[in-house]
Amino acid sequence: MTAATFPNGKIELVKVTKRYKPGARPAVAELDLTIDDGSYVCLLGPSGCGKTTILRMIAGHETPTSGQVLIGGRNVVGLPPVQRGTAMMFQSYALFPHRSVLDNVAFALKIRGASKSERHAKARELLEKVRLEAFAQRLPSELSGGQQQRVALARALITNPKVLLLDEPLSALDEYLRLQMRGELRRMQRELGITFVHVTHTQLEAMGVADIVVVMEHGKIEQAASVRDIFLLPRTAYVARFMGGQNVLSGMVETVATGFGTIVTATGARLEVPLDGVYVPPEQRAFVAVRRDRIAVRRLGFSDQRRGAMNSLGGEVLAIENQGSWVKVTLDIGEDEEFVANVNEKDYFADTIDIGERALASWHPGDVRLLEDGRTQGAIAPPIRETTAAI
Repeated sequence: MTAATFPNGKIELVKVTKRYKPGARPAVAELDLTIDDGSYVCLLGPSGCGKTTILRMIAGHETPTSGQVLIGGRNVVGLPPVQRGTAMMFQSYALFPHRSVLDNVAFALKIRGASKSERHAKARELLEKVRLEAFAQRLPSELSGGQQQRVALARALITNPKVLLLDEPLSALDEYLRLQMRGELRRMQRELGITFVHVTHTQLEAMGVADIVVVMEHGKIEQAASVRDIFLLPRTAYVARFMGGQNVLSGMVETVATGFGTIVTATGARLEVPLDGVYVPPEQRAFVAVRRDRIAVRRLGFSDQRRGAMNSLGGEVLAIENQGSWVKVTLDIGEDEEFVANVNEKDYFADTIDIGERALASWHPGDVRLLEDGRTQGAIAPPIRETTAAI
């Protein structure tokens, strides 16, 4: 079986488990995931969450303990990497230092027995795609980090794979080059139309390149969704915290009426939350996410301290970070975790608040999302467009 026998780059992981030692905790546990042909998917999570193990099982560098890995509808478990229709771009560029850029790119075709003229013609074609045709005769040491990265990309693509697997491909680059290469990867994926599976632990990197983001922890998928939905509609407190655009609050449900619930936190703050058709009984603990970029912050006045308005929290300012178009304001609200507001720079500098002052954060109930954590078994879940089994 050769790569050409795979009709497309659709990937299906069916009940995949990987244990590195018998009886050990699985690196990946009973995982189901479908990645459509021609999509750009990022596996995102902290170190040890199982994302690189998944990539290596797709590539054929690891064998699942149980379950199936299908590419183009064929089970590839047991097949060597060269017969899977995949190519892998490693975290280290792994370029041959003594070979020219042209010969580095052409090397896989040399191994497969292609003639020199054939492999060099294909290598030049790919160097043109990554805008390095003028550097064909240089050695890797004569290139910048970003140029070396593009050589590695061209080398991975020379075998016409159905799937390109990228293991932390931008981690060795500085921030400026990282931004450049994000655009380059996205452009190449759109131009080639093949499946890209990209492993990263960086949220902004995943959101910058992917169609679908798969957030992982402890060998399981927490949520798989479009970039927009993963950021705006997190399902769990873990996803909301990990993606970084939300604050997570919790409290006891006080009342439920006309599609809204009132939640009272441990510090006495009262939150009005849209329920979106979910039944949450009174006196149950509930978790919500509040968008950081929709929070207004102002100096806390005496009347604010007495009133205790709905959807507002008071606290001491712990940190101020100017991020250019917005200012990150961190408050100590008396909970286990800090509360962050990303305030428009124009609004912040109209009446600046300093570290150590007391401030009031407030928001509209429409910018609050009820999370799945703590729900009663059998409660009606809100409609969710994505699942871990079909992307």
